[in-house]
Order: sequence, then structure tokens, then C-alpha cells
Amino acid sequence: MARGLLGRRHPLHIRQERSAALKKADVVLLAGIVCDFRLSYGRVLSRSSKIIIVNRNRKEMLINSDMFWKPQEAVQGDVGSFMVKLKEGLQGQTWASDWAEELRQADQKKEQSFWEKAVMPVAQHLNPVRVLQLVEETLPDNSILVMDGGDFVGTAAYLLRPRGPLCWLDPGAFGTLGVGAGFALGAKLCRPDAEVWCLFGDGAFGYSLIEFDTFVRHKIPVMALIGNDAGWTQISREQVPSLGSNVACGLAYTDYHKAAMGLGAQGLLLSRENEDQVVKVLRDAQQQCRDGHPVVVNILIGRTDFRDGSIAM
Repeated sequence: MARGLLGRRHPLHIRQERSAALKKADVVLLAGIVCDFRLSYGRVLSRSSKIIIVNRNRKEMLINSDMFWKPQEAVQGDVGSFMVKLKEGLQGQTWASDWAEELRQADQKKEQSFWEKAVMPVAQHLNPVRVLQLVEETLPDNSILVMDGGDFVGTAAYLLRPRGPLCWLDPGAFGTLGVGAGFALGAKLCRPDAEVWCLFGDGAFGYSLIEFDTFVRHKIPVMALIGNDAGWTQISREQVPSLGSNVACGLAYTDYHKAAMGLGAQGLLLSRENEDQVVKVLRDAQQQCRDGHPVVVNILIGRTDFRDGSIAM
């Protein structure tokens, strides 16, 4: 979804309440995105909106059309070239500032609710919302974010701001777990001066742990933050209310930091015992990474209702 395209704080980058904004928009431009589950197959689009869609692939461009949505204009072509031409054609146009301000206010209100979630107590360990807020405050301008996980990563998507274009890598629409270490490896080799932060869920990290042997042997310094809540929480969040069972969703508060140390990497632990040291531990991890060491930070987290209602099954 072009995360980071406008940088960290662009005034026209509205991150929250997307569905509400799409429902009220007069014109919606779908540039490269398809109407799949991310747009509720078109349900989030208003039938009264004029919808323009641009895509190189005609089949993808029209997927699920005439069910819940219908394009006013469908342009088969390169999205980048289209956007450049559109900008040229709109030179001198004025825009209703009240609409942008309405969206900004809704955005700010939603983000204020995140602060309320961040201070809510959790049954054990650390509040993941607060941890991720502190990660956001710590990220440098040259960071690349790699995402591999479910619930923890889904929460991070609301709270972390990519610093620029091509600085957010995730599995995409198919949600294929296990891409994290490979993406981190490629990102660091392509951008050696960047700080590569890879956020894992504890379930997803099971696919990537052994790659820290690769990072150590080839002296590739990347940093992994594991949101460890001892479970496949994105699945259990929906499975338990629907089926009344947590079968196959339980994991353990595994000492992933010690496992990483066994492979020769640096390992750090964050838990309730050192919750006042979150930023310090993150800074320590950064420094160790800058000194040439791959680092794993095992963050023991509790569970919140932050993502209740998210679709996983």
C-alpha cells in the first residue's frame, strides 16, 4: 500500500480511518491496488463515489468489479507514469482544504486512542502498544522496516511510520510467514548504510531463527525485535470466540535471545522486570548492530484488545 511513499510526517498522509474516508470521498483513485480483502472486496467504497483505477494488469484491475464496486474509469498502464501525467494535468487546481482538515482531525483522534490503549495494564509482561510507540521514537531516519508476523506486526502497522519510500517490507497480500530473515538479508546487502529493523511475531520467528547463523557467518548486522506473547495470537484472537478452543495456537515464552546467542548473535531480553529500560535496551541493540553484530531482542508481551475484530481466519 505504498507505505512510506510520502515520508514520516507529510500533512497529506492520512494513516488512520481509511474506510470512513473512502466512504465519504467524491473521487477515489486506486493506484496499483486491487479490490481484494484489503478493501473488503470493494465494500468500503461508496457507490456514489467516482472510482478511477490504474493497473498494468487488466484482470487484476477489474477483480471483484460489478459486485460491490464499479470503476468510472479503468486505465491499463504503468501507475508511476500515470501519476506523473496526472500531476502535470492538475497544475493550478485548488482543493477544498476543509476535507483534508476533516481527515487530519479523524486521524489525530484515532491516534489519541492508541495512547489510551498504551497505558492500559496487561495481565503479564509488557504492553505491546507502548513498546511499539517507544520503537517508533527510537527508529532512525535511515531505518528499513521488515515485517514478518501476525498480531504484533499488525499492531506495528498502525504505530510505526516508515521513514521513506521502499523502507517497509512485508509479505504483502498473501501474508506468507517466514520472509523476514530473507527480506532483512536482501535489504542490508542492497542498503548497507541503512539500519535494518525486522519485527517478528514469535510464531513467525520460528521460520527465521536459524538464519541468524547466516548473519553471523557473513557478518551481516541486522536487528530483530520479537513480540513474544507465547501464541499464534492473530489466529487465536478469532478462533477462540468462534470455536471455543485455542487448539494449535499456544506457544511458549521461549528464550529466543539465548537461542540467537547460541548461533553467535547478540541477544537481549525485555520483560516487565526491566520495563523502564525499553529505550535503553533498544539503543544497546542499535549500538551492537552498528558494531557489526546481528542482534535479537526478545520482547515478552501481554495481550490487549488492540486488534479485536481483525480478520485472520
